[in-house]
Amino acid sequence: MAAIPANLMVCALLLLAVGCQASPFWPLQIGFYHDKCPQAEAVVKGVMEKAISKNPGNGAAMIRMLFHDCFVEGCDASVLLDPTPFSPTPEKLSPPNDPSLRGFELIDAIKDAVEAACPGVVSCADIIAFAARDASCILSRGKVNFEMPSGRRDGTFSNASGPLKFLVPPASNLSELVASFVVKGLNTEDLVILSGAHTIGRSHCSSFVPDRLNAPSDINGGLAAFLRRQCPADATPGGNDPTVMQDVVTPNKLDRQYYKNVLSHTVLFTSDAALMTSEETARMVVDNANIPGWWEDRFEKAMVKMAGIEVKSGYQGQIRKNCRAIN
Repeated sequence: MAAIPANLMVCALLLLAVGCQASPFWPLQIGFYHDKCPQAEAVVKGVMEKAISKNPGNGAAMIRMLFHDCFVEGCDASVLLDPTPFSPTPEKLSPPNDPSLRGFELIDAIKDAVEAACPGVVSCADIIAFAARDASCILSRGKVNFEMPSGRRDGTFSNASGPLKFLVPPASNLSELVASFVVKGLNTEDLVILSGAHTIGRSHCSSFVPDRLNAPSDINGGLAAFLRRQCPADATPGGNDPTVMQDVVTPNKLDRQYYKNVLSHTVLFTSDAALMTSEETARMVVDNANIPGWWEDRFEKAMVKMAGIEVKSGYQGQIRKNCRAIN
């Protein structure tokens, strides 16, 4: 007789305990692939280590991809789907993602490696979550190190309207930012903590030039002068739109430098500066900037929380063979 998977056993025990009807999903769990594909997480980490050694920006891309995936349709890899005649405008072609969202080829490489080890077992949604977790660990030099629950399934729907609805632009004020997090089950502290990921990666000039350089703002004068040398005043998406480092102090390290930058007004986005516009969030910024280990511990928890938004599991969704297309 075949062994009953651990996750099904947990569900069966829960059903016996509460006497409820069978559910089409079960909770995410650490070690979900322990029996079906024990090497899955190691395979993902191996590919990520090589990718980040070649270009640290690959790590930043995975962390950002998790955010952009989870806030639209939940953490279901819908952001990876390519256009088709039946779905010509998926999420990846939406302005918040195109052309700035990167890492699709890296996800392809990870999926190929995982499929070679365990065909048809590991979801693309879990691959994004594992890759973002590993990127956090590698780029923080091990200071951000946590286990990522898994068991997500891949979605079958993707539309460009979703990112426009749920991914607020970098010119947003604090109330708009908080509202966008609350609707996804996250809170103000999660917003402040996850914003710390802006200590790595690059930004297109068009994301901040109109409201930070071409209009009155509190941006540091020295940084503004530097950015004006890098960015055209008429930077537009898809046009003349160079990229710049988000954190010029430690650009390739995931650390608490972002919060020191917020305090010194050396951040790119209005949404970054907005963290100083309320007493509550400003106090969080100060704590994250000044207390060693404070931010890293909270970032681990916030990443797991974000990676659990509106997940599909159990009998929902599917396990895609190709992350770019539904089966």
